[in-house]
Amino acid sequence: MIKIGLTGGIGVGKTYVAKIFQKLGIPVFNSDKHAKLCLMNDLNLKKNIENQFGKDIYFNGVLQRKRLAEIVFNDTDALTKLNILVHPVVKKSFGIWCQKQKTNLIIKEAAILFESNSEKDLDFVICVSAPYDERIRRLKERDRCSENDIKQRMSQQMDEDKKQKLSNFIITNDSKQLVLPQIINIIKEIE
Repeated sequence: MIKIGLTGGIGVGKTYVAKIFQKLGIPVFNSDKHAKLCLMNDLNLKKNIENQFGKDIYFNGVLQRKRLAEIVFNDTDALTKLNILVHPVVKKSFGIWCQKQKTNLIIKEAAILFESNSEKDLDFVICVSAPYDERIRRLKERDRCSENDIKQRMSQQMDEDKKQKLSNFIITNDSKQLVLPQIINIIKEIE
């Protein structure tokens, strides 16, 4: 099985690109989605999150996402601590998911692939790229938040140029170039 990472900064369109891979019959593991499931269902992780961020970070068993986001996106150390707790659980979930797949090619979509050292378990990495202003526009539309909030979240992520240099392939998602031919060319090169 060939394992491919799909990464890129917030607002570049990773999920859009991942959906194209899925339509081509390639299974996609969405790390963010699985992290959210783990934060809700993994009792040991929930206990560790409460110990780190306070008992009130969960209310009636439900993670207070907005409160947690306010903490971690304004404190680099808190974000690091959260990632240290969550990443091993997501890595385990990914391993179980991989065992269930019946294809020779799979995608692991993860915004912080390099930051979590997840690329070490993969054969190739694709970085999705988009112009800065386009990313801001997309995020304002999608998340309905201020430009300052978006820039704060972007500042918490690895620099886009660095991600591209660490990746094997780059997909440009700038609303000008077609994405599908880029994906097909990458698949041909990998297989």
